[in-house]
Amino acid sequence: MIARTRTAVNRTVLGAVGLSLFLAGSWLTAADPAFADRLPTWWPTAGTGAVLLDGDRLAQLRGEGWWTPTVVTASIGLAVLFALWSLGQLRSGRARRLALPSPGCTVRPQALAEALATRVAPLPGIAHSRARVLPRRRQRLEVRLRVWLEPDTPPDAVLPALRTATAEADRAATPYTARTRVRLSAAPHRTRHVR
Repeated sequence: MIARTRTAVNRTVLGAVGLSLFLAGSWLTAADPAFADRLPTWWPTAGTGAVLLDGDRLAQLRGEGWWTPTVVTASIGLAVLFALWSLGQLRSGRARRLALPSPGCTVRPQALAEALATRVAPLPGIAHSRARVLPRRRQRLEVRLRVWLEPDTPPDAVLPALRTATAEADRAATPYTARTRVRLSAAPHRTRHVR
């Protein structure tokens, strides 16, 4: 849930920034005489040599008592938000170590993921697999298991073995509670080439 929210926020912010840059660039392009003649009549155009805020208007705003504190506060707020967002992007579950029940014992989430993928790969009907383990709050783990089935293998044939493997992984992750999501895909048929 947290990963989906983070992805949605990232895409929304990226889309908003991209759209605003596109609109600003389009508006500024309209100021160039070479492009202004080709634009439709309804397009808002800026006059030649137009600026977003001229010197006189900027001096008038600086004379207002609210202008400087507002600009400083907004700049600091945006910088703090950007720093928090950047730290949130850098903080990934792969770098953390998970504490095990034995004193002083830890394990990397990537090691758990590799062990699960290695355990699942030789099961009958599975071409190959990939796993990812992401630590969450309150001693929870999110396990994402991607499995590619051999051609013509129905999912029903591998589900019991996958349930057993994921149950073993859940027990191995104690004291953490694991929430496992399995994604099944069909491996493509290999076409034989005649030489």
